Amino acid sequence: MLWVLHLCADAGIVVTEYVDDAEGHMVEHADGSGEFTRVVLRPKMRITDLGRASDAVAIHHRAHELCAMARSVNFEVACEPEIVQ
Repeated sequence: MLWVLHLCADAGIVVTEYVDDAEGHMVEHADGSGEFTRVVLRPKMRITDLGRASDAVAIHHRAHELCAMARSVNFEVACEPEIVQ
């Protein structure tokens, strides 16, 4: 989220609300241990100029590439942003 807000500010995109509905998929093994195999982030971002929605989506994908958390895990982290006004 912080990368998205930073990159939006740099691009002049005004964000008025940001919420995320994340979902994780985990495999549980017979011995009780488990591990995540995939996480899907579904951020919903409200911006003042919906004409910049495609820019905001591109920023989400760029932020995802920069995210230390997403880059530090050994499972897929997908991002499905939604931009609204």
